[in-house]
Amino acid sequence: MARPRVGVAVLTMGSRPAELRALLDAVAEQEEQAVRVVVVGNGTGSLPELPEGVTGVELPENRGVSGGRNVAIETLRAFGDVDVLVDLDDDGLLIDTDVFQRLADLYEADPTLGIVSFRIADESGETQRRHVPRLRSKDPMRRGEVTTFLGGGHGLSMRMLEEIGGWPEAFFFTHEETDLAWRALDAGWRVLYEPELLLQHPKTSPARHAVYYRMTARNRVWMAKRNLPAPLVPVYLGVWTLLTVARTRSLPGLKAWFGGFLEGVRRPCGVRRPMRWATVWRMTRLGRPPVI
Repeated sequence: MARPRVGVAVLTMGSRPAELRALLDAVAEQEEQAVRVVVVGNGTGSLPELPEGVTGVELPENRGVSGGRNVAIETLRAFGDVDVLVDLDDDGLLIDTDVFQRLADLYEADPTLGIVSFRIADESGETQRRHVPRLRSKDPMRRGEVTTFLGGGHGLSMRMLEEIGGWPEAFFFTHEETDLAWRALDAGWRVLYEPELLLQHPKTSPARHAVYYRMTARNRVWMAKRNLPAPLVPVYLGVWTLLTVARTRSLPGLKAWFGGFLEGVRRPCGVRRPMRWATVWRMTRLGRPPVI
């Protein structure tokens, strides 16, 4: 197998120019260079000045994480020389200089590898529990196959994206990674969590976004309707409704969540392609059956 060529995509809303420049400098310092680097401005008005060799794409409006990343995929696909796409948050930072080399090694060794999830840690080295893509193990240094991945830093096989399609654009943000991972698993691709690939990222809460509760509920309903066998849809949604009621301490947040849930039920979610029962069993063996 030929050495996989790495391309990089970064989304920005134009609000973090210093962090974006630091990230692009870290990308340029990688021992194994990316063949392409694309920065997508999600309705920024105008992108900041970019380093030489970086391609900028300005969108007239914010199309969300899913829409912006689909534009990045098409931009890199048009060049025709990228085998592995690396998505990075614009406020993240690559500390190590061998990240792309290690990533290319992984894809070179395994043609069935579809997605590689980086480890995310803050400036003190701490990884938040929500950034460990497993139910049972809280150890952020445990490597292995998983059923979802982290949006802030990851690698995607371009061959896999050609086969299963891109991000679910209507999701805008939240749960788009799990939707993509489920489709990848159903097509026979592997999803690997590799903690040695580190993205430093400030500690944040997803609930900092005003629409978080609504979109979390809506997209979870859509994800189930799009991907799960019919008998599992009410089970999955019932489990998550109970968990949300038990965990949510904000009454406005809970109200927004149920509004999003109803929106997900009422509105179409795209093409329905329920996963095979073999995939359900595979996910169960990996420690996360698609009912939670």
